Amino acid sequence: MFYVYVLKSQKDEELYIGSTKDLKRRIREHQTGQSFSTKFRRPFELIYYEAYKIEKDAREREQALKLRGNARRFLKKRIKESLK
Repeated sequence: MFYVYVLKSQKDEELYIGSTKDLKRRIREHQTGQSFSTKFRRPFELIYYEAYKIEKDAREREQALKLRGNARRFLKKRIKESLK
């Protein structure tokens, strides 16, 4: 399985969107500062994830959430209680 995930920084309340094959490992990397892009925004809370059978599908969804305002806006609307 391949995963698209959303983390919420407990430091600055901002969201981080990523994708991975090993969700537990990737979250651990974010939490321990091994990921340069999130190193200074720790700690994080996993607030949402989606699972895909094919990596290409997960990567396309990740890009849609990062680059398309409507996709990100719709996701935020779906998980509005989790964002609080």
